[in-house]
Amino acid sequence: MITIWMHRRRILSLTLFLVLALIISLTTPSLIAGNKETIHIRGSGSTFLQLQLMAWITIFHKVRPSITIEYNGVGSGAGQQQFFEHLTDFCGSDPPLSHKTWLEHKGRILQLPIVLGAVAVVYNIPELKSHRLRLDGKVLSMIYLGEIIYWDNYYIKRLNPGISNLLPHAKIIVVHRSDSSGTTEIFTYYLHRSSDGLWPKRLVGKDIEWPVDRTGRGLGGKGNAGVVSIVKNTPYSIGYVELSYALRYGLDVALLRNRAGYYIEPNTTTIIAAGENAARTGLLPISPTGDFSKELEAIVYSPGRLSYPITCFTHIIIWAKYPPHKAEAIRDFLSWIISSGDKHILPGYAPLPGPVKGIIIRAIELMKSGG
Repeated sequence: MITIWMHRRRILSLTLFLVLALIISLTTPSLIAGNKETIHIRGSGSTFLQLQLMAWITIFHKVRPSITIEYNGVGSGAGQQQFFEHLTDFCGSDPPLSHKTWLEHKGRILQLPIVLGAVAVVYNIPELKSHRLRLDGKVLSMIYLGEIIYWDNYYIKRLNPGISNLLPHAKIIVVHRSDSSGTTEIFTYYLHRSSDGLWPKRLVGKDIEWPVDRTGRGLGGKGNAGVVSIVKNTPYSIGYVELSYALRYGLDVALLRNRAGYYIEPNTTTIIAAGENAARTGLLPISPTGDFSKELEAIVYSPGRLSYPITCFTHIIIWAKYPPHKAEAIRDFLSWIISSGDKHILPGYAPLPGPVKGIIIRAIELMKSGG
């Protein structure tokens, strides 16, 4: 009798366990079921893009809490390296891939202009107070070459006749990026295009040997935040940063002479004007599978009275194929950017022109599961 009773007790316990397991399975979100799965997407790269991308990620996560997107601003160069080594799922990059790199990965990657931004030239000259400094490509080239030493230099005064008496006889501290940076490539490309040959082609790139460093007046900062910190805390310094950083940290921003001869402030209107002019050049591909290596030629120092001369597209670079769950998550994020991203543009950035947005839509269509 005792044996029968113990046998029945085991059966009852097993039954209760199975019922409890069934209840848990029906009431707990599945770890493998469609959009209820927690999906982690990792990216790294451009600090130029970082502020806007992080704002989008934060808002998107509230809409789709099952998708977690992480982004580490390590610079465009390091971001590309990590992406191609499969350490991340995507990278942020300001200039798109070079023609050589695009050929190496042709058919396997998609490049997406994601938002417009601008490189601001920032400075710390206490004597100027609320007055705005005017600069052009030639003078900036001479400053970064180390040839202009003092703020009251003749060439700087000539560009600023209304405030020339305020310019101090103080040595210029020249700040640049110390890491491999898309912002640096855009800035040096602008110097090359706008200086009538003063800034050589060999000094255009993400990571260069800065001539001014040989004078002892050059300082390097890691990321846009690093340059901001140095300029903000160093009187008589000058540097270049993504515009949103300059606005966020209250730095003085120079007016730059554009290709049409006007001194232009970087703002939403002048950034959009440059983007629209670039879209009309015919140098931009219409597909995310295309070669974007001529993009800087289209937009940096572009024509147009209102065009800010150091405007650029900033990009997300992704694989054409992912495992199904990651493909779906990335498509969802890109779709959200297309439908809602423009409502959450931070100061210092600007939305894409309509024709360029079509590249993102095409990427969503092309992405395939698998791989």
